[in-house]
Amino acid sequence: MATYLEQLETPAPVVDMDRLALNLDRMAAYATLHGLRLRPHVKTHKSPRIAAEQLRLGAVGLTCATLREAEVMAGVCDDLLVAYPPVGAARLERLARLPGDVRVTVAADDAAALDALSVAARLGQRTIDVLVELDLGMHRVGVTSPEKAIAVARQIERAPALRYAGVQFYPGHVRAPVGEQDAALRQVGRDLGAYLDALRSEGLAPAVVSGGSTPAAWRMHEVPGVTEVRPGTYVYNDRTTAQIGACDWEDCALTVLATVVSVAVKGQAVVDAGTKALGREPLRAEGEGYGALLDHPEVVVARMSEEHGILDLSKTSWRPRLGDQVRIVPNHVCIVVHLFDEIIGVRGHAVETAWSVAARGRGANLELDTAPSRPRAV
Repeated sequence: MATYLEQLETPAPVVDMDRLALNLDRMAAYATLHGLRLRPHVKTHKSPRIAAEQLRLGAVGLTCATLREAEVMAGVCDDLLVAYPPVGAARLERLARLPGDVRVTVAADDAAALDALSVAARLGQRTIDVLVELDLGMHRVGVTSPEKAIAVARQIERAPALRYAGVQFYPGHVRAPVGEQDAALRQVGRDLGAYLDALRSEGLAPAVVSGGSTPAAWRMHEVPGVTEVRPGTYVYNDRTTAQIGACDWEDCALTVLATVVSVAVKGQAVVDAGTKALGREPLRAEGEGYGALLDHPEVVVARMSEEHGILDLSKTSWRPRLGDQVRIVPNHVCIVVHLFDEIIGVRGHAVETAWSVAARGRGANLELDTAPSRPRAV
């Protein structure tokens, strides 16, 4: 392994280990302070190493989006929430085949999906906990009325091998700057309250009320009834979370290390990080471009092709030289992590460690087929 950043072949995702530790500590402390269960989403880091540290700091379990993530995380955690609709024979089969000593919870918004889920659970000789997914404004998945929530909860209670565990929602539509979220969060609270009141009136009071999303994570204690939070991006942070005030610029732990490969065109520089290193998601906040330089945030990646990123130098007096390295804060860090096999951990310019992005992709974790189930190891 290289000893210093300057020795790394680029593009490469590098994580400042001190910033990472601070991010993990801060969210764990927030959850403890407000009496919230922390169940972080692994979609951002996809790494057992980071997951184990989250668990060591008090997380009650982990949230996964894919069965690949669940299979990999079963090696370090015995309590997993698969927060994605349990639909499709292949997905259900893999869900049922997760290690027997792992508590598995899913979220569902349609009673029709529960019959197949019940069959899969019975074939897997296990009980699966189910949260009723609520739509509180994202308009992506989730039941759209308290009456529908009651119907799904009733169906869960009737289905063999399923257990009604509570409700979950994803406030991903709350993307305003943290200090400007008051009205949106009040509306989420009112809408959630209507669901909770209706469920309680039918004897279906939810034991778990799970909310997610890093942009609104720091204010989830203001939403009455929430018992659990599922942030993901906070471990590394990114340009979006910094722009909306969910973190400071100095809290962006992951950057893409890139090399300046051309300065031939006036007013710009070309780096070796394009769409295959940064993705192509626009900034979900005020601003332009596909990333910004950590040390020169006024310099953005204005254009990209697959292997080239064009730095706009029109707003800076800084002029890079051919061969210089730069560190780019991506717009959306989750996408960037998924593009690489390995993350490099650094302190200053010194390379300290590296870890695999073990849960990237969709294929089955082959270890699951041959290895016995493992207890949580943190």
